[in-house]
Amino acid sequence: MKAAPLLALGTLLLSAVSGGCIDTHTEAVRGSELYRRYCASCHGVDGHGDGPLAASLSPKPADLTTLAKRHGGKFDETAVMMMIDGRLLIAQHGPRDMPVWGAIFAEQHVGKPFAMYGPTLDARALADYLRTIQAN
Repeated sequence: MKAAPLLALGTLLLSAVSGGCIDTHTEAVRGSELYRRYCASCHGVDGHGDGPLAASLSPKPADLTTLAKRHGGKFDETAVMMMIDGRLLIAQHGPRDMPVWGAIFAEQHVGKPFAMYGPTLDARALADYLRTIQAN
């Protein structure tokens, strides 16, 4: 069998097997739930930076619906995940005002299977949710 048809068959099988492995609806719900639990009190239910704690914070929480707009129309998933995780402090960016969610998520996964991946998966679910609320 030639390489191209074999590669196509392998790709088709991989797609068929992996297609059922990720329930995108469940992941979207998970990201939304994480957002409500960890982010909405500051950033607001709709992500506009107007949560119940926003008035008491300085600087004010960012409007998360404009992340892509503020970056030339591109939703920078890596930057968003790094901001959520917060364990990589970039001195040039100044002091960190937001909680270090990566450490908090890590505590939530202690003792669970594959706990080391939990914070990354939580940050990913949140980033995926934030992508869905971007203003056009």
